Amino acid sequence: MGHLQHWPLCGGSAAPMIGEGPIADIEDQDWQRLDKWLWCARVMRARTDCAALVARGSIRINRQETSKPHAKLRVGDVLTIPLHGMVRVLRVAALAKRRGPATAARLL
Repeated sequence: MGHLQHWPLCGGSAAPMIGEGPIADIEDQDWQRLDKWLWCARVMRARTDCAALVARGSIRINRQETSKPHAKLRVGDVLTIPLHGMVRVLRVAALAKRRGPATAARLL
């Protein structure tokens, strides 16, 4: 039984926390939340505005409608976004590590 790891049932410092550890690392490497990527790509000014845009159900990822701001976005995905009376089609070239200047947002 030496190879099994024991996790306490309630509390304790050995239990993994949500938002820490492997899940947060995986999000930054393999996928990213749709609302976070839209905000980093400067599609809208505030992240809450990006989440509201997605929640309306008008955005498509690879031709599939989504109304989930937490939808997983990967490199190579194609977004269709109706915005300000026109439709923008964006291909995800990279995932964002942070929200930077507009010049960096164009590279996403």
